[in-house]
Amino acid sequence: MDVNRRTVIRSATGVAAMTAFGIAEGTAGTAFAATSSSGSSSSVSPSASSAYSLEFDSAAWSYDATNDVYYQIGKVYVANPAATDYENLSVYVPGAYLTATANSDGTTYTAKLNRKGTVGQYSGGTAPIVIPVNTPGYAQQAPATSYSYSSVSKYLAAGLVYVWPGLRGRDSSTSTRSDAAPWGVTDLKAAIRFLRYNEGVLPGSTDDIVLFGMSGGGAQDTVAGTSGDSPLYHPYLRTIGAAMEDAQGRPLSDAVAGVMAWCPITNLAEANLSYEWNMGQFASTGTRASTTWTSAYSADLAKAWPKYLNRLGLRDEHGRRLELTESGSGTYLAGSYYDHLIEVITTSLNNFLSDNTFPYTITTQGGPPGSGQTGTSTTYETVADYIAYLNTAGTWVTYDATTNTATVSGLEGFVNSQKNANKPVGAFDGYSRGQGENSVFAMGLGAPSHFAPLTRDVVKANETTYATYSDWDSAYGAAAYDSDFAKKDSVGKDMAWRGDAYNPLYFLSPAFAGYRQSKVARHWRIRTGIMQGDTGNTTEINLQLALRNYGIRDVDFATVWAMAHTMAERTGDATTNFISWVESVVKK
Repeated sequence: MDVNRRTVIRSATGVAAMTAFGIAEGTAGTAFAATSSSGSSSSVSPSASSAYSLEFDSAAWSYDATNDVYYQIGKVYVANPAATDYENLSVYVPGAYLTATANSDGTTYTAKLNRKGTVGQYSGGTAPIVIPVNTPGYAQQAPATSYSYSSVSKYLAAGLVYVWPGLRGRDSSTSTRSDAAPWGVTDLKAAIRFLRYNEGVLPGSTDDIVLFGMSGGGAQDTVAGTSGDSPLYHPYLRTIGAAMEDAQGRPLSDAVAGVMAWCPITNLAEANLSYEWNMGQFASTGTRASTTWTSAYSADLAKAWPKYLNRLGLRDEHGRRLELTESGSGTYLAGSYYDHLIEVITTSLNNFLSDNTFPYTITTQGGPPGSGQTGTSTTYETVADYIAYLNTAGTWVTYDATTNTATVSGLEGFVNSQKNANKPVGAFDGYSRGQGENSVFAMGLGAPSHFAPLTRDVVKANETTYATYSDWDSAYGAAAYDSDFAKKDSVGKDMAWRGDAYNPLYFLSPAFAGYRQSKVARHWRIRTGIMQGDTGNTTEINLQLALRNYGIRDVDFATVWAMAHTMAERTGDATTNFISWVESVVKK
């Protein structure tokens, strides 16, 4: 490969991508807003240039002398960006990992990689690279616009290299550009490829890239972690001029080493079904009230999920196949999968009793993470008091004070006490396209789309019955799903392609064509709050099972009792625990 190929001029395809609807997804949250240690703010506003180099500029480092940090902000990481305001990244490096000389401008530095420079157990050549994926609701991740040491201090003090990429997402579409799925993960993959393209000049080990995020961020880092080098993404990556080869013409990879996912709202293809089986079947108000067509819809979704689940062929750690079977009451509340679910719930409660002492105060979550809303706080003087509270509406937990262990008898009591359904029927792919996830797969600005074939199948099979209800509207029928599924995005891909690209199980389960067609991350840490009504217990449980069944040995999984939709941890601080986990799995 000629060195001149490291500067890529926009192709005709790239021009088309800039003027027609694309597809993108991802969000990172708040950009760095603090000032540098000197008190001044260093901001970047990428220009609308028609050509961008994929080569990292080693003569453009800034330096925080107080904290010994080199950083660059706003480097566009693709050659043909669709959105330069998002498709740029920032790099933050411990000073020991570079040998630098001040430039004549008096503010920037030219630096070379110092592979022998050390911080803690790492060196400039071995330090893991951590990448935040802070995309709640699959929204966009704003790139950093100014430097703040406090935002990255814990990571750099541990010797990690911190890379913050901007990513397009659900809410970043414009009148000329759709940023719906799979653009968010595509941008993330492009940023990873950019790091590998420049590994000779950037500190850190590109063999040890670790993603971390919560909710929609946890979902997108999960998708990225399961879909490494998947050909489903190649047409999208080429459209934006992502680095596909190194300077010698060798293929580059977007696979990662590890994933930290808190409450990942994922497995969207079957999420309508699993939500109604796990939680909706125990509710009878709102869209589940008996006089509504959606009450019948809820029951049909719940009945459809066990059939899908049983096709996955999931197995527990003993090799036992996990399946659901019909039960005397309720919808398929029996079988080895049901028993496994109750075991997970029981383990979570017993971990809580082991981790904490009483009196104990539980504060409910008052709003979405970061909202600043606080819930109510209740103090329980003894374990017995707490167990009595759990059994307020009926006994579903028994407690042995001698061993300080509890036993959970069934799903209904747990759900009614701790995990009420807080979403309407059609919790993810809404029948009127009104759920947030419908925008995740939008075909253009203000054009949310249906995306779940399993949901469409339920609607089609039962549409005649639903039409007998007074609140039914023919616009909710299967034809609306079929119409959305048939549409193609600017890359020429339909909803089936896009949905598969955003389904971790597509890459992990032999039930799908994508099985073993990607490089799956080898290290996983998954944490979820058991009280969250945002998704079923089945979401994270099935992800963990599928990873283990795939052959991934390092899957650190916990469902955290008394926690809702948050960066749930059994004990300690989430950031500290994440850094410790990275140190434990990436040992140099």
